[in-house]
Amino acid sequence: MHGNVWEWCQDWCGEYGAEAADDPSGPATGSYRVFRGGGWWISSGKTCQSAFGSSLEPGIRGNLLGMRVARVVAD
Repeated sequence: MHGNVWEWCQDWCGEYGAEAADDPSGPATGSYRVFRGGGWWISSGKTCQSAFGSSLEPGIRGNLLGMRVARVVAD
């Protein structure tokens, strides 16, 4: 999926806690949502990396942003 679109994340933009954590989620509320990934619109090598991330207001729409639908299959 890399290089498709930048993906909206559930995380709100903000500081992480000082303690070490696996898969930190950031603050519970906020004004800006995080998006990550390597979208197809490449303005620099940095924005093409999977580790790239930034934030925007949740109402922003466009062909550069999307989401990944995940489904859990019950056993």
